[in-house]
Amino acid sequence: MRSRPTLSAPVLPDVTPGAAAVASVVDAAAEVVGRRRRLRAPAVVARRVTAFDQAADVALDRLRGHGGADRAFYVASELGDYSLLWHIVGTARGLRSDRDAAEAVRLSGLLIAESVLVNGVIKQLFRRTRPVWEQPRAYTIRRPRSSSFPSGHASAAFTAATILGERSRVWPLWYAAAGLVASSRAYVRIHHASDVVAGVVTGLVLGRVARRVWPAPVDASPFSGFRARRLAEYPVDPDPLAPV
Repeated sequence: MRSRPTLSAPVLPDVTPGAAAVASVVDAAAEVVGRRRRLRAPAVVARRVTAFDQAADVALDRLRGHGGADRAFYVASELGDYSLLWHIVGTARGLRSDRDAAEAVRLSGLLIAESVLVNGVIKQLFRRTRPVWEQPRAYTIRRPRSSSFPSGHASAAFTAATILGERSRVWPLWYAAAGLVASSRAYVRIHHASDVVAGVVTGLVLGRVARRVWPAPVDASPFSGFRARRLAEYPVDPDPLAPV
């Protein structure tokens, strides 16, 4: 593999509004779960996963070093930090109407819950080591503190895509953006490819669960979906004494 100089590139701030508070909750959850003995895969599974990761890294290395690919994947990776991209999308959509603003609140709340669950609980059950940090990279990038499996960026991206695509005509766009963010983590050598695959599956499952647990708003209240679902399940009979 050819070596390339590390370049300075404009990157997004490490701390976004509310990120410090979310990080403290994640750290608290991780401390509690981290006391448990970590899960280990059977040896045959571990060997196959390692072979898959190595093959994926070789394939990605054919793209690395190309200016356009480097910029796209590194920017996507940075935008995925703290689910920044998805909060921006939700906020932008929220400017269209009161109901969309309620949707933005719902999206942010669900992404915070996803982060606590994945980074504070699930990762601590596995505590997988990340790829070696001291590797040539096209641009500087933030070094994560959490363990590797599954990819939090991938999980958040596909959780967000599943929620954003619920009533959207451009749902393929959200999944394409999620795919770019997720794959960027293996491209920039922050995650193993298998971490990303596991994160995608986790995000798809959590997104579906989230849509059920917190139904989409029907008006300006982020919680109006609960009322609409209750009325649909238990419709109110019309008053027989009401004037026609």
